[in-house]
Amino acid sequence: PHVEVLERMENKVRQYEVVRWIMMFVIGFTVGLVGLFVDFFVHLFTKIKFTVVGYSVEKCSDQGCLPVSLLELLAFNMTFIFIASVVVLIEPVATGSGIPEIKSYLNGVKIPGIVRLRTFFCKIIGVLFSVAGGLFVGKEGPMIHSGAVVGAGLPQFQSITFKRIKFDFPYFRSDRDKRDFVSAGAAAGVAAAFGAPIGGTLFSLEEGSSFWNQALTWKVLFCSMSAAFTLNFFRSAIYFNKWGSFQLPGLLNFGEFKCPEGDKSCHLWTIVDLAFFILMGVVGGLLGALFNCMNKALAKYRMRHIHPKAKFIRILESLLVTMVTTVVIFAASVLLGECHDLSLPTIKNSTLSSGEDINSTIRQFFCTNKTYNDMATLFFNPQEAAIHQLFHQDGTFSPVTLSVFFLLYFLLACWTYGVSVPSGLFVPSLLCGASFGRLVSNILKVNLGMDIYSGTFALIGAAAFLGGVVRMTISLTVILIESTNEITYGLPIMITLMVAKWTGDFFNKGIYDIHIQLKGVPLLEWETEIEMDKLTASDIMEPNLTYVYPHTRVQSLVSILRTTVYHAFPVVTENRQNEREFMKGNILVSNNIHFKKSNVLSRAGEQRRRCQSMKSYPSSELRNVCDEQNAVVEPAEEGEDLLQQMHAPYPNLYPDQSPSEEWTMEERFRPLTFHGLILRSQLVNLLIRGVCYAENESVSATQPRLSYAEMTEDYPRYPDIHDLDLALLNPRMIVDVTPYMNPCPYTVSPNTRISQVFNLFRTMGLRHLPVVNAVGEIVGIITRHNLTHKFLVNKLRQHYITI
Repeated sequence: PHVEVLERMENKVRQYEVVRWIMMFVIGFTVGLVGLFVDFFVHLFTKIKFTVVGYSVEKCSDQGCLPVSLLELLAFNMTFIFIASVVVLIEPVATGSGIPEIKSYLNGVKIPGIVRLRTFFCKIIGVLFSVAGGLFVGKEGPMIHSGAVVGAGLPQFQSITFKRIKFDFPYFRSDRDKRDFVSAGAAAGVAAAFGAPIGGTLFSLEEGSSFWNQALTWKVLFCSMSAAFTLNFFRSAIYFNKWGSFQLPGLLNFGEFKCPEGDKSCHLWTIVDLAFFILMGVVGGLLGALFNCMNKALAKYRMRHIHPKAKFIRILESLLVTMVTTVVIFAASVLLGECHDLSLPTIKNSTLSSGEDINSTIRQFFCTNKTYNDMATLFFNPQEAAIHQLFHQDGTFSPVTLSVFFLLYFLLACWTYGVSVPSGLFVPSLLCGASFGRLVSNILKVNLGMDIYSGTFALIGAAAFLGGVVRMTISLTVILIESTNEITYGLPIMITLMVAKWTGDFFNKGIYDIHIQLKGVPLLEWETEIEMDKLTASDIMEPNLTYVYPHTRVQSLVSILRTTVYHAFPVVTENRQNEREFMKGNILVSNNIHFKKSNVLSRAGEQRRRCQSMKSYPSSELRNVCDEQNAVVEPAEEGEDLLQQMHAPYPNLYPDQSPSEEWTMEERFRPLTFHGLILRSQLVNLLIRGVCYAENESVSATQPRLSYAEMTEDYPRYPDIHDLDLALLNPRMIVDVTPYMNPCPYTVSPNTRISQVFNLFRTMGLRHLPVVNAVGEIVGIITRHNLTHKFLVNKLRQHYITI
């Protein structure tokens, strides 16, 4: 029979693994299709808009009716952004890029509604219209968020938004599984956005997950590849009409960087250029820090003055930003654009991500025959086309045009990020940086007469600015290398990003970390500062515990659950020396003592045993300590109602009385032997399903047993204690929680250093960490709140004051 059981378990594990791989492919495929949908409609709407406005501009340049063209452009943009803002009002979590929220989720913090299906639809429709509406936002950040929602939702086979979607799917009913799929979905989102599957995997590893294992890396890479190739397959078919050819990787494609054929003196970059790249990295870091500082001030202003007001104020703000952006780009193109000879710009073999030849994106607005307007070429095109122009355009962009473009983009992108529409930050940052890089290459080429490749400088400028804003290192390096398809750029990109990050970190954090901080999310960093090791677990733990006994009355459980908001409770027994007295007559008490006896030696016996072993030590101090302990015997408590004593903290069912207020010091710090942890969701589940036994019956015979499938059936939305109908419960019944508790959670000693506590908590993805002393008594509990930087700094300050 044992062999059969083992075989059954092995088959189940294999089955589980196969289903996991299938789910990874399904998530990747779905994310690819989502990317295709967004890209197709953004392309369609943008094309309609620019065709209509372009025709009007060309007609009005001769007839002098340019205000009409401006009104047409305003009408398109305002309509699109109005739709995007209204959609976000339905689900406010869909605002912004979603990367800070997903980063928080993968770090172990649940933000309500972040991976809901409703959020997904609002995000997709919102980003489609906000990009088409001409705001300085990208669709790459929202793609990552959308991918994460797909990862969270698909393996569950159920939805809260659409209640009828519910299949009896027994797999992946835990937070850890869900988190793995969310990191795979986020990676697939990066892969679809940039055509960078390896970059996507590294993004999930660097930005998100606190807990990571080797098997997950392989699965996440498979998921990312599925997303990238699904998108590539369908886009190549739609734009080139070639099914089965893979010609368009990623929504954002940088095109091919190569020297003109036959030009032997041309190099993409040389060792001399590296010195300029380092300087550009420094400038990029400074500009990024300034961008983040301004955006943080704006976000604080919004939180104080715009978010508390009526919802339509947010729509008005979005429309105001749109109006200003539209008027500014129109005015800049008319007044500041310079006309250049059309014979100059030639770009070899560069196709845009939508399959058009890049030369078709040159705009002749407001310029006479045979000349083109360099400012309009950058502003009156989709952002991908503008990036291609800056990376691959041989024709000159004048320094004035580049400076004005950079300044306008910098200020407007900073104002736009945080407006109530779904908005990515990658593309605006790349465009800002690319114009800065092109400006540097212009100065070096024209003023200093150096022989350099302009495209490389544009790319390095883009990397420097983006690195200065988001402060990502390894994943961003790989994403940019994969997007350029040019491995020789590995070293300059890496060095530039490193320098930009170091420079920026000198002033402030990355933009995503700043927004996480503003939302008040208790994010755990990778490690604590060395100084924190002056503290131990006992310095930071929460000593006031709310606990349950192995056998507890229903009325006590209901009272505990209704008067506290904790998610887990230690299961304990009290260390009393007059245990024999308890055995008389009361089943509840004797059950608890029997449980304790079978689990842990009595405290006195344990101390006697330790003392015997201590006496063999040569140190006289240990012997003395032991003798002192033996001399002190706790006086026996007599004449108390035993049952009342067992449940002193929760004498009644009234939720308005906080238990801690009535506790005496003795009650608050009783010696409690620790047996395990039980979750709130499990306790509510046991009460709702009536898992209990009567006082005059034996436990094993009468208390029903629930299977794991029954306990996790309601995941991820467990019932609440307030949904419980108290009329159906007999408050005198007793619940045996021991079969359902976790009998061996991770624990730490009160003297453990903070760095060890932190590493254990973060790497194992814990939510609760009991602090247990040498004799098995629980003395406190550590949660995420106790390990946040702010909390630790306060405790360290108190520590110094005490010293």
